[in-house]
Amino acid sequence: MEWTTCFSDDTIGRKRTTRGPRSHYQIDFDRLIFSSAFRRLQSKTQVFPLPGTSFVHNRLTHSLEVASVGRSLGAIVGAFLAKEEIPLTEKHAQNFYQVELANVISAACLAHDVGNPAFGHSGEEAISNFFRENELSVIDGRQLKSYYSDQEWNDLVNFEGNANALRVLTQSYPGKGKGGLGLTLTTLASILKYPCESRARDRSYKHRKKYGFFWSEKELFSQVVEPLGMHHEHHDDYVIYKRHPFVYLVEAADDICYNIIDMEDAHRLGILSRSIIEELLIELIGQIGNPDDNLHSIKEAFVRLTDDNSAIAYLRSKVINALVNACSKIFIENRKAILEGNYNSTLIDDIEAYAPQLKVIKEISLEKIYRHKSVIEIEIAGYNVMSELLELYIPAVLSSSANAKQKAALRLLPSQYHGLADDNPYKKSMLILDHVSAMTDDYATEQYRKLKGIEISKHN
Repeated sequence: MEWTTCFSDDTIGRKRTTRGPRSHYQIDFDRLIFSSAFRRLQSKTQVFPLPGTSFVHNRLTHSLEVASVGRSLGAIVGAFLAKEEIPLTEKHAQNFYQVELANVISAACLAHDVGNPAFGHSGEEAISNFFRENELSVIDGRQLKSYYSDQEWNDLVNFEGNANALRVLTQSYPGKGKGGLGLTLTTLASILKYPCESRARDRSYKHRKKYGFFWSEKELFSQVVEPLGMHHEHHDDYVIYKRHPFVYLVEAADDICYNIIDMEDAHRLGILSRSIIEELLIELIGQIGNPDDNLHSIKEAFVRLTDDNSAIAYLRSKVINALVNACSKIFIENRKAILEGNYNSTLIDDIEAYAPQLKVIKEISLEKIYRHKSVIEIEIAGYNVMSELLELYIPAVLSSSANAKQKAALRLLPSQYHGLADDNPYKKSMLILDHVSAMTDDYATEQYRKLKGIEISKHN
């Protein structure tokens, strides 16, 4: 892999011809902003339940903020690479790093959560656990697991939002454009945080902690990674690649935002006090170092802000700025290992090595935020909702002799899913997961209530 050839504005399934001022990478950003998959994130939980009056983040606002941070990371790193790694004679590559890398990273940041189902990680676990718990359930005289190959079964019992993102962005449906949104190979590669199949998961490697594509997208995955020269890990049994270099910037933007902004939400909800956040964040800024301000001036400015929300927002902005500069520096220092696929860490993890306050913040966030009663309640509720929906749809789509209730359930599926899977059980099941995982928290809950008879629709 080379800096001059690791990017391409080619697309899958369609050809673009650029007319006007926008590059293909800018078009990626615009298509994502206006896409249904992105818009649905406004009604998907980030961490806290989505209350009617409290101003907290959902997955859409989180993704927009990640894109903003990602743009800064892309601009800083791109300017450095253009100056130090790209010959002046390589005009195309010079332009890409000076101008377009920031667009690629921000677009990939917009896309990084589009595969997440309703109710966050509990939604993922509910899907996985449905298949695990029903492994021996009999449908038309066959146990559920027997309908799938080993590779397919691994996808289902380990449902992964990262892999689902690639499917959401590239899936072709009748009446819609080929290749999904038709994003560039570079943007797609930049969200492949775990470029391996489900059976290859291994937590001792950062790029294999989870997995990045379903078996249904195996060929499409190859069409993304091979033209960009991504490093293939030769393995007798599994498909595994090393990460694309740009993934580290997308990952860092996400890490920066959820580490810091979740604390801001916790303050708005009265879970963490101003004094606790002040202590945590000012100490972190001091450990990281901030080239734009000295710590004394930050403390003075913070004290002058008597509005608590504004004061916390000020500290949040200073921490994010410090982390962006620190992550950029670490990427640049490790650029050779990153390009060669030999960097088995994350940019945030390397900062934590000299800024232990990051670890303290993670521990407090786990105890006070992610284990808060309201978070646990929505996780349990979401788990039940998703499980019940799959209990209705999966047997219905697999059975050749569906009963009246199951036939009625299948009629609820959007028309775009009809006739796509032939008689392939895995493809049928994946279409059901497309439908269920695309649901927002509110829509999934509404469907659950109606299908359970808790709420009856009335039409005049």
